[in-house]
Amino acid sequence: MKCFAMAASLVMLASTCANAQTTEQLVKGATDTSNVLNYGMGYNLQRFSTLNQINKDTVKNLVPVWNYSFNDDRSEESQPLVYQGVIYVTSHNATMAVDAKTGKQIWKSKIEYPAETPRIVCCGIINRGAALYDGKVFRTTLDANVIALDAKDGKELWRQKAADVKEGYSMTVAPLVADGVVVTGMSGAEFGTRGFIDGWDPATGKHLWRTHSIPSPDEPGGDTWKGDTWKLGGGSTWITGSYDPELNTVYWGIGNPGPFNSAVRPGDNLYTCSVLAMDPKTGKIKWHYQFSPNNPFDYDSVAEMVLADMNVEGKPTKVLMDANRNGFFYVLDRTNGKLLAANPYVKVNWATGIDMKSGRPIETDVAKDAREGKKVIVYPSILGGKNWEPMAFNPQTGLAYANTLAFGGRYKTEPVTFKQGEWYLGMDLTDPWEFGDGPRGHLKAIDPLTGKAKWEAPSDIPRFSGVLSTAGGVVFTGTLTGEFEAFDADTGKKLWQFQTGSGIEGQPVTWQQDGVQYIAVTSGYGGVYSLFSGDERLAKVPPGGSLWVFAVKQ
Repeated sequence: MKCFAMAASLVMLASTCANAQTTEQLVKGATDTSNVLNYGMGYNLQRFSTLNQINKDTVKNLVPVWNYSFNDDRSEESQPLVYQGVIYVTSHNATMAVDAKTGKQIWKSKIEYPAETPRIVCCGIINRGAALYDGKVFRTTLDANVIALDAKDGKELWRQKAADVKEGYSMTVAPLVADGVVVTGMSGAEFGTRGFIDGWDPATGKHLWRTHSIPSPDEPGGDTWKGDTWKLGGGSTWITGSYDPELNTVYWGIGNPGPFNSAVRPGDNLYTCSVLAMDPKTGKIKWHYQFSPNNPFDYDSVAEMVLADMNVEGKPTKVLMDANRNGFFYVLDRTNGKLLAANPYVKVNWATGIDMKSGRPIETDVAKDAREGKKVIVYPSILGGKNWEPMAFNPQTGLAYANTLAFGGRYKTEPVTFKQGEWYLGMDLTDPWEFGDGPRGHLKAIDPLTGKAKWEAPSDIPRFSGVLSTAGGVVFTGTLTGEFEAFDADTGKKLWQFQTGSGIEGQPVTWQQDGVQYIAVTSGYGGVYSLFSGDERLAKVPPGGSLWVFAVKQ
């Protein structure tokens, strides 16, 4: 009897160990073709795979293997994770584990929200994904909680409240596990909140540290805020950061200041519209770079900070790349934050360029007039040259592949008064778009050091999906009308498409299992463009969240 009990214990222990993701595995995530362990398909957020079974010649034979319904009609922006044949994916109110080969549900963990939660969420009832570590699945919730689930059965292991939803805080970000710490951000800058990034113990949920993106008067950068404006200063942190294990540094983008009306908050307003380089163990800021000081146009800088090693002026350099919402493509030295390149990748009229010595924008009268309360036409619009949807970087081509926006905005400030739990904007939103007659967006292949596009694929309705690039020479993305598309990475020629039945704002991933390369993407229409664009063509797009998995027909 004792021998049987011991054997059973050993089997259970072996099973537990097999399902426990380690720091070493996460560090190798970008090169692990059998799993998708990280948000961004690697700590570097390159969203690049060395797999090439699906390539320019075979992609035409891509077919759906299965489809899994979320039983949800909200927008689906989640990036799936894959580990040992199991897909872990989230919606706004559920976390699901699905058999990667068959689509059969293994478990589903539901979330119940307080009645006031949807009213507090700015720009879509969504979630962007989970993190895996040590046999646990970590995620955030719309009512600003961080949850750890058992990866085997979905049982809740711990839950911690990060902030109060009644005060305007929410969370949609996929957590990052770096150096054994679960790192999370928050949402809510449009409600007069004060942004932060948190560190949590993955085993117990203990709160380890908090770094505010808006410093108080007694902290470095506090003098860039006048009076008590820092208390409502915004600076949300709603997109997952990147991580360099060698430098032990997390790079996290910071959102726009609040309110939009910059006359209310004179000064540079650190650390809004910045990237912070941080120690994951302590949250200590090592350096920062601010892209848009005293930003009046909602040009937040939360989007992915992509890491790569490339030659800059003939020297091997550890770089950080950002296709910033302000319309400029930045390349920084990620060891110290030094600006290496900054060039427009879309139409820009609020600045003529970036001063390479100071790193500050060289602003035009458009920015000056906007701050004085005059109505202006600004490019890009408040949705940016690129919104949150993540780009991909292919180290083989040296190009970044990004879904960009090609329209401007009608911008005028208005008086604003803070009321807890209500919009705190200070901008007239009755007619905010300057669309024009041309395409409203492009998928672009961008040279990071020049901002110039090698090719661009126009679209009448802009794409708000993430991008995936592979060694097979194929770039994958999706459309708001439901097409999942594949393009030639060298020419931009469309090679294949498939109608998923609802708009795609998800983030495609790829992996190989039993000798077969698979592609997965979530489908489910909604999000910021659908809420605010007024585009009547999108009214015909049916809602309905689901996960699609594709492979080449054998």
